[in-house]
Amino acid sequence: MAESEREVLFYDGACGLCHRWVRRCLAADPQGRVFDFSPRGGATWGRMLSEAERAGVPDSIVVRTADGRLLFKAEAVGHIGERLGHDASVRWATWPMRRLPRWAADALYSAVARARHWVFARPAEACPAVPTEQRGRFLP
Repeated sequence: MAESEREVLFYDGACGLCHRWVRRCLAADPQGRVFDFSPRGGATWGRMLSEAERAGVPDSIVVRTADGRLLFKAEAVGHIGERLGHDASVRWATWPMRRLPRWAADALYSAVARARHWVFARPAEACPAVPTEQRGRFLP
């Protein structure tokens, strides 16, 4: 996949779980062949999603695929698992989202999302601390 075809993973910059997930995705794709990253609400979010799309997206991790689809909740997590499934920890973490019926996977996603701010500490910055060579994968 060419650099221009990389997908964008939008995450909650105020969520410790999201930061951990982004770091896990970076580790699973160290060459940056699959995803770039951007916090929800940033300049890239406003540029890549129309106002109507932004209004219709729930509080969720969001993936803008190379073919223009907008994925969120369990579908986004399952897609990430499919793209980075060569990494055992990603494969394990995304397995329920890829195998459960969509309604059950979304319910599980929502349950975790409700607890994430209490369980995981709020990060100091919107972008996770990453190695210098990978900072270019973070969009504003």
